[in-house]
Amino acid sequence: MMSEKSKVYIFIDDDTIPVAEVFTPVTFELDTHKLVDGPHRLRIVGKDPSGKEGMRIIPFEVRNGPAIDVVGIKEDAVVDGRVPIMINAYGKGNQSLFLIEGSETPQGIPWWVWLLIIGFSGWALYYFIMYIDLV
Repeated sequence: MMSEKSKVYIFIDDDTIPVAEVFTPVTFELDTHKLVDGPHRLRIVGKDPSGKEGMRIIPFEVRNGPAIDVVGIKEDAVVDGRVPIMINAYGKGNQSLFLIEGSETPQGIPWWVWLLIIGFSGWALYYFIMYIDLV
């Protein structure tokens, strides 16, 4: 007897053995802890009751390891001389406990903040001098 439902085969990357072989509709959890960090592909092959096949590929990136933050150099940068670089790596750790130390990468103050501080200070100094002249 022929099934009235479509069947899907779920593959990770270029594996030839599916991680799941199920009838649709289906919901499942993809456990990324078994995958290495980096780019991957979820390949879904569907077969309808008449035997016709279709395929969909969904690229995704796994990042279970510690997040790595780099300050001082960007990707594809052209540099010369000595370049000060700061590297920080921090993981999710215990999800029920938040650790402040080491969870953020310290960064310098952006140029536009300095511009605002200088502009506001100049404006305040101008009005202070005007106030002194009136008194």
